[in-house]
Amino acid sequence: MTALPDTLDHCLAPAKLNLFLHVVGRRPDGYHLLQTAFRLLDWGDRLSFVRRADGRIRRLTDVAGVREDDDLVVRAARLLQAATGCTLGADIAIDKRLPMGGGLGGGSSDAATTLMALNRLWATGLDRARLQALGLQLGADVPFFIYGRDAFAEGVGERFQPLELPEAWYVILSPGVAVPTGEIFSAGELTRNTEPIKIADFAASTTRNDLQPVACKRYPEVAAAIDWLAQHAPARMTGSGACVFAQVDGEADAKRIVQTCPARWQAWSARSLSRHPFFDTVG
Repeated sequence: MTALPDTLDHCLAPAKLNLFLHVVGRRPDGYHLLQTAFRLLDWGDRLSFVRRADGRIRRLTDVAGVREDDDLVVRAARLLQAATGCTLGADIAIDKRLPMGGGLGGGSSDAATTLMALNRLWATGLDRARLQALGLQLGADVPFFIYGRDAFAEGVGERFQPLELPEAWYVILSPGVAVPTGEIFSAGELTRNTEPIKIADFAASTTRNDLQPVACKRYPEVAAAIDWLAQHAPARMTGSGACVFAQVDGEADAKRIVQTCPARWQAWSARSLSRHPFFDTVG
């Protein structure tokens, strides 16, 4: 029998892009019905975990503006404890690299990586479906990261079909504003009746992000960032914003564009990621 590790260091919590995002309806409980194509990136936050025997969950790293008890990482660990009756604990360190409120899924990805990492570190043995169900209690995007591969998603973003996409390089640009997801989804001007498409019909050229016009109207820096990046390649917003992205021809092209980014913004180059690093550790 292979011995379980005591620690898991520098675990990637990958960013995601919404290659498109359509709002196709709304449920009676207020949740929006979506269609989207999720893409993982080989870039994101890094988390480290040390198993504890006393059941305590400790966050070792301060995260600006986020109390420890409110942090999705801490909530994910406690949720896994409660769901499995596990008496073990963990010290968790977070190397925060993704901008908050950027639409890149940072908090949700951190939570998903925590669930998968501690499922291994604590030997709690939950399969992917159980972990996804727990993740959905933390946020609509968490199940995707546990699904762990590029996907066509429907419902509130929790029903997946796998997408096989060619490797690609992207430029991601943060315009320096945080866009609250709730504000965009609750906006009166948001259209909620886009005609559903089939996975076979998916193409970036015939899709859009329905949240983008709302975010651009309320946050002009988002619109300005899209206009600037669109000079280099077709650009759009990811998620509910504020970050925008463009697929480019390769690594050299991505790095060249990043170097020309206006000083008031931040830009990064990133490559697609076919599978989450914990994909094969979950049944």
